[in-house]
Amino acid sequence: MKMDFEVGDRIIMKKPHPCGSKEWEVLRVGIDFRIRCCGCDHQIMVPRKLVEKNTKSIKKAE
Repeated sequence: MKMDFEVGDRIIMKKPHPCGSKEWEVLRVGIDFRIRCCGCDHQIMVPRKLVEKNTKSIKKAE
């Protein structure tokens, strides 16, 4: 299933980050995503395929 991601969206992942937060903010969209944990501000680059597979829901930016 293709999901529509935009910079500024918040995504809820299926599994929590070690800090306990499941919510991430999208900072960059493309083949790779840069996402930031909303719990501890840790940033990572993740392939699009993994983000689409592990996303539970999307909160659109306003």
